[in-house]
Amino acid sequence: MQNKQNHKLVLFLAWAVILSTSLYKIISQEIFGIPVSEKNGYLLPIIIALLGLILTYLWPICRSLKPFFWVLMVLYTAQLFVYTIIDKLPSMKHWLNSSSFSISFLADKFLGLMVTLIVITFLFIIKKKRQAFYLAIGDVKAPAEPVRWLGIKAGDSWKKLGWIFALFLSLGTLAFLILSGRPSFATVIKALPYLPIVLLLSAMNAFYEEVSYKASLLSVLVDVVGKQQAYLLVGAFFGIWHYYGVLYGITGVLLAGFLGWLLAKSMEETKGMFWAWFLHFLQDVFIFAFLAIDSVTPGG
Repeated sequence: MQNKQNHKLVLFLAWAVILSTSLYKIISQEIFGIPVSEKNGYLLPIIIALLGLILTYLWPICRSLKPFFWVLMVLYTAQLFVYTIIDKLPSMKHWLNSSSFSISFLADKFLGLMVTLIVITFLFIIKKKRQAFYLAIGDVKAPAEPVRWLGIKAGDSWKKLGWIFALFLSLGTLAFLILSGRPSFATVIKALPYLPIVLLLSAMNAFYEEVSYKASLLSVLVDVVGKQQAYLLVGAFFGIWHYYGVLYGITGVLLAGFLGWLLAKSMEETKGMFWAWFLHFLQDVFIFAFLAIDSVTPGG
């Protein structure tokens, strides 16, 4: 009974930290009309993660969450360093503000990869092996645990499910983008010359987000809160982060949240990142193509 209560407490704390570090900017700006500066957007989550970390030293029951708080601190500190210091350097500022879609977005994704490198370095320190935080292809034919409401049956493998989800997720993303941007056929054709850079940006962004926002958290949560709750926590973290992104708004949060849950599930069950990266990459191809022709903008 005591262990069950302790588990509930740890789970409550994990959810409280995920939601507080993710939602406060939305609540501040959308409900109270108080804008959050870029710097403060990272500082408060760092403080919350630090307080959680201190709690693990003072309250032994919460000690199992120590790696989780460390990962959050490293992630947000890396973002603070990269997005409020490195991106202000004259040369980087010049590239980010370029009128060229290719140059500005490449510069932005380069910054994302810097964050990822910092996160990977830390994960190597605490996990020792890259496979321990899913930095591997994994078993692409691994069996999937059944999910009745999603139609995943006992015996289904990720080799089959990966392609099925690739089709339906891509159709969903495309539908959202078309309904949001309503581009003409002539405008869509203008995206074709951007295809090489769109593919590169999609590959970079998918890797950055899968490592930084999913694999990092999943690797320190699965053994602490259990697989199902870990998937939900990762999905909530990834989904809420998209409120001001693309996909955006409440619809974007729900769609990205589902994607985050699904890709976290694929990582744990295949013990690798192939399907998570590939499915994410496909969605980003559509997103960056629509961004290239100014059919959609982050945050709507």
